[in-house]
Amino acid sequence: MKIVLHLGAHCTDEGKLAHTLARNRGDFLARGVAVPPPSTYRVLLREAIHALDKGVPSEEASDILIDSILGDDHAETMILSNDNFLGVPHMSIENGQFYPLAEQRLADIRLLFPGAEFELYFAVRDPGTFIPAVHAASTGMTLDQVLNGTDPGQLRWSDMVRRMRDIAPEMPITLWCNEDSPLIWGEIIRAMAGLPEGTKIRGSFELLTEIMTREGMQRFRAYFAANPTMTEAQKRKAIIAFLKRYAIEDALEDDIPLPPWPDEVFEYLTDAYEEDIDSIDGMEGVRVLRP
Repeated sequence: MKIVLHLGAHCTDEGKLAHTLARNRGDFLARGVAVPPPSTYRVLLREAIHALDKGVPSEEASDILIDSILGDDHAETMILSNDNFLGVPHMSIENGQFYPLAEQRLADIRLLFPGAEFELYFAVRDPGTFIPAVHAASTGMTLDQVLNGTDPGQLRWSDMVRRMRDIAPEMPITLWCNEDSPLIWGEIIRAMAGLPEGTKIRGSFELLTEIMTREGMQRFRAYFAANPTMTEAQKRKAIIAFLKRYAIEDALEDDIPLPPWPDEVFEYLTDAYEEDIDSIDGMEGVRVLRP
């Protein structure tokens, strides 16, 4: 069994990835890829992880867990999505790190499914917007409590990726920037399902509908219908061209309250983030999806 795990991060796709996967459930299952509804496995996995305190489950218990998740579906691969798998929002930053529980959670999942082959998928986000977003998602907590004494300038996604690779080097990681998601949404979904480039899927332009005017989307779909043989690179160029003309300006702006930091802090965080992604792109066992 291959298990494809989408682990977040928080405040990236906001559940839209699971929604797009669900739209393609029937087509994917015909290819041997199961997309169980999150309601069938998120509580199961949480309870199974808590039960690890009592001992390592048997192989039979692992098979029962898989059967409980798949139900009547028969597949060689299953895709599971849970942005709380590595911890809830207020646990996403501590001691200068993103997701300090990442190593423990990967060790847990390996124990739950000892015979499985894993692939990890993860979206990252500019710390200058990620930090206020997880603060907004952490009800009743102050920004200082969310940061847990961490200097925002110390945070690097590459550190988290290295930690994950150290604890689970056999688990390949596919990563992308949340800011790029509308441009590569179809590629993300196809990668998770193991589909060849260009395979048609439902909802490949789902995120564009939120940031492009109705007129723009109509012209965009007409253009794509008239040019069905475009490569992924050509599609991205077309998307960028349409967004330059038809983007909904307000939709491109974050509506979360930002910390009262000087502009120079946000600029530093963005520059460091872009350099960090470049460093991740060269890591062994890691694939970065980019426009």
